[in-house]
Amino acid sequence: MENSMMAVQLHEFGAPDVLRYEEVPKPELAPGAVRVRVHAAGLNPPDWYLRDGYRSLPPEWQPHPSFPLILGSDISGIIETVADDVTAFRPGDAVYGMVRFPENVMEGSRAYAEYICAPQSDLAPKPAGVDHVHAAGAPMSLLTAWQFLIELGHDEPNPFQPFRHRPLPLEGKTVLVNGAGGGVGHLAVQLAKWKGAHVIAVASGRNEPLMREFGVDQFIDHTRTPAADIVRDADLVLDAVGGKETRRFLRTLKRGGALFPVFPMGFDGQAEAERLGITVSSTQVRSNGGQLAEAGRLLDDGTLRIVVDSTFPLAEAAQAHSRAAQGGIQGKIVLTVA
Repeated sequence: MENSMMAVQLHEFGAPDVLRYEEVPKPELAPGAVRVRVHAAGLNPPDWYLRDGYRSLPPEWQPHPSFPLILGSDISGIIETVADDVTAFRPGDAVYGMVRFPENVMEGSRAYAEYICAPQSDLAPKPAGVDHVHAAGAPMSLLTAWQFLIELGHDEPNPFQPFRHRPLPLEGKTVLVNGAGGGVGHLAVQLAKWKGAHVIAVASGRNEPLMREFGVDQFIDHTRTPAADIVRDADLVLDAVGGKETRRFLRTLKRGGALFPVFPMGFDGQAEAERLGITVSSTQVRSNGGQLAEAGRLLDDGTLRIVVDSTFPLAEAAQAHSRAAQGGIQGKIVLTVA
């Protein structure tokens, strides 16, 4: 039907098999928004956290959304129609973006669908040299790496700390990226090299050939040697894995250095960091079409590359989530929309 579409809906929290591929109404166009015919949608950790009900959070922080909901925030596609007040885009434009994040983090941003309505400010022109699958794999991971390392790009309150996150100048600095083979990590490595840093990549051994392609200066296979046992006097650690274990990287840093955990929940080393003269800082990634337009030029000219771990048809979103649950993802998992 003309006013319906296929989408992947969540009617209850649970394992990947709770995801249902079914017919739903097409989204209605809102002021300041465009409707995009989705060609591909990228998977990100908040997708499977929400599918599972964010069970790792304290009960008072867990979501209580109205079901059904549609997961996903990252898309690449073609604009079908635009609201009367939209000036940045026209029907037929190819775009990519992270939609309404973190505003919709607890109720889904509706990317696992054939169509999505998105604020024009969340979108950027899709890089011409990148296909829809690779473009859809970029937004959240690329914006996370960009806002941690290059430019924060907003003045919103920081949910993780009382002070504003501030990226550091990277040229000539030693930067260690933990989780370098994953979605955020493989882009953080490339951005740090682009900015002239000496980059140490930490990942499992299967990622070494990829890291060498990216030009890293040192590769550490964490399954053989803990990076915290051999690295000293780094200027910055970006820990794309995060959590309680982030604390071990404090001893890899020089006094005056910085530790940036992408997932800061569970970090308990603040007192030790202060004693060592190390700044610990994190931030919440936010939608930003302007930053994606800037970063898109680096995707277009080959400075940055999106690695795709695997692709699944939209109807097989449950299998895609099962792949994510297996771990060891190199780059991104992407849903293709026929």
